[in-house]
Amino acid sequence: MSEAHSEDTVAPPPGESLAAGAGERRPVSFRAGGFQPEVKKLTAIASIVGLLGGWQLASTVGWLNPLFLPSPWTIAQTLWELLVRGDLLRHVGVSLFRVGSGWIIGVAAGVFVGLAMGIFSLSRSLGLPLISALYPIPKIALLPLFILWLGIGEAPKILTIALGVFFPTAISTFAGVDGVARNLIRMGQSFDLSFSDMVSKIVLPGALPSILAGMRISTSTALLLVVSAEMIGAQLGLGSFVLAAGNSMQTENLLAGVVTLSALGLTLATLLSRLEKRLLRWR
Repeated sequence: MSEAHSEDTVAPPPGESLAAGAGERRPVSFRAGGFQPEVKKLTAIASIVGLLGGWQLASTVGWLNPLFLPSPWTIAQTLWELLVRGDLLRHVGVSLFRVGSGWIIGVAAGVFVGLAMGIFSLSRSLGLPLISALYPIPKIALLPLFILWLGIGEAPKILTIALGVFFPTAISTFAGVDGVARNLIRMGQSFDLSFSDMVSKIVLPGALPSILAGMRISTSTALLLVVSAEMIGAQLGLGSFVLAAGNSMQTENLLAGVVTLSALGLTLATLLSRLEKRLLRWR
């Protein structure tokens, strides 16, 4: 083969005629690196620091009225005082108990029902219409009814949270089971796997990413519902604390409660992310 048609021929520099090299091969850079977005930690930290710094500066120079929007430093001082007195921890403990109890009950029921709808035709026929009809109902609107049924106490709040968690978990579990590759199921059947082995070794691992996604959504739902429920009928809890602070125009306490809720949600999301990485290491 002539040198002009060699594999190692380099494309002519810009500006030169390409006529002579029309048949030459040019090296092409590798462009299939994949779509892999990642979080730049320094950029994320810088964005938060910039937001807080601008907020503090605006408060210091008097652009923001402290009655309507206290400075970050004031909110931090208020948080510290509430922690030292123990008031905030008492409210957080009560809210965590309600969220944890409702979330566990709702997730367990949602996974069970979602698996049943994904596997059995009768369960799918009965469950899908009911879930489709009940899911759009705002769960907090049922709290007064639950109070009439169960009395004033923890049970109505926990039931409201469990109901709100149940629906996204059941739907995501059903979708995950329905999305398991049918060729894997047929292959398991061809190897004469038992029903329990089919579910534990093929269906559950295939549906697990969708189930964990539903758990993430349901965690945020549980936090929203616990705040709403505590605002309606509770003496303790972050929702009750935020409502009382707002009614008395103690905006620094109100925002301290909001920051606590944000930190709580971030902590729960981080724990779920670590659980997801551990359970999905096989991917």
